[in-house]
Amino acid sequence: MAQQEGAAVVVAALNRVMKWAVGLGVGASVLQTSLYTVDGGERAVMFDRFRGVLNETSGEGTHFRIPWVQTPTIMDIRTRAKTISSVTGTKDLQMVNMSLRMLSKPDEMQLPAIFKNLGVDWEDRVLPSIGNEVVNAGVAAACYDCSQQAWRCVQVRDNLMQRASDFGIVLEDIAITHLSFGVEFTKAVEMKQVAEQDAERAKFVVMKAEQAFGSGIIELRRIEAARDIADTLSRSRGVVYLPNTGNMMLQINPNQ
Repeated sequence: MAQQEGAAVVVAALNRVMKWAVGLGVGASVLQTSLYTVDGGERAVMFDRFRGVLNETSGEGTHFRIPWVQTPTIMDIRTRAKTISSVTGTKDLQMVNMSLRMLSKPDEMQLPAIFKNLGVDWEDRVLPSIGNEVVNAGVAAACYDCSQQAWRCVQVRDNLMQRASDFGIVLEDIAITHLSFGVEFTKAVEMKQVAEQDAERAKFVVMKAEQAFGSGIIELRRIEAARDIADTLSRSRGVVYLPNTGNMMLQINPNQ
């Protein structure tokens, strides 16, 4: 009889322990699903099943949420690099291959709107599109100096920053990492440089001849120099060499 009573006590104690264990387990599970952590350089955007995306974001630390009702999405707000490439033409019909490196980050105040409209992959959705749009427009409106090969696109940087801000994106820096021209344009630059060197050389020869032989040899040298320069320029498509005075005969006054 005493043994049966002792066994009943043990069974009752075990039942109580199991109930407490189940209760603690359920409580721990609920507590665990009610907490979430935001690391440094991140923010959490909350989606509520009844209210949608909330306008407030959560900063670094541990926060509470309503299980099965609220779902946090962690978004990185640190600056990251993105490189895009674009091939387009200038207004003087030269093809330009350009690569841009942009340092970007989301505007923390607009994170809920960015998450709602673009998602967590906002960088890949927006930057290549607006980058090509602005670069193509800027290059198409610019021209390239054949002797210096200098990029003269006006306000491309400011236009890119403005377009990015329309989507809640902050561009901290924009840099050209690669710039190249078409083969024909490169050859044209080289031929123009050769023509300019030939012109300078011909002017020197004529000046020396003027000092030594007078006007007869000068006229002959002028004709030969003009013929050589014309032949060189005829092989250089899209490149024209004009002296400042408009005199194609090397700026020499035949009356001298």
